[in-house]
Amino acid sequence: MLDVYLYTGLRRGDAARVGKQHVRNGVISLQTEKTKEWVHVPLLDVLKRMLDGSPTGDLAFICSSQGRPYVKEALGTVFKKACAAGILKKSAHGLRKAAATRAAENGATTHELMAIFGRVDIKEAEIYTRAANRKRLLARCEAWC
Repeated sequence: MLDVYLYTGLRRGDAARVGKQHVRNGVISLQTEKTKEWVHVPLLDVLKRMLDGSPTGDLAFICSSQGRPYVKEALGTVFKKACAAGILKKSAHGLRKAAATRAAENGATTHELMAIFGRVDIKEAEIYTRAANRKRLLARCEAWC
């Protein structure tokens, strides 16, 4: 569950339904529940290895112990309980933000972030690229300051 959130940046409802049928040629593609935008997320090696080595459902990567997909509300509850147990100090939305930050810091452009995370407002994506660009500029400045 954690890796699906962290390495796809999907919202809770999309994370609950993403599965093998959404993967083609190393890319996860699905129409988002919230904005109806299509997202195309690279299936990162770290996520692929985790999925290959873990039990997943037939229709969804994240499934209950009975192998059934969660509805988004139940997935949210299970994740929240894991966080409350001290396993993680983030929310599902916090992991989405972390994924966007990591992508921007690794050079993703504003439009790439919009494509990966299903953003429809460029201002939302610019939050991440602006912060990442400042860090890069600071590093360059340190070299010549």
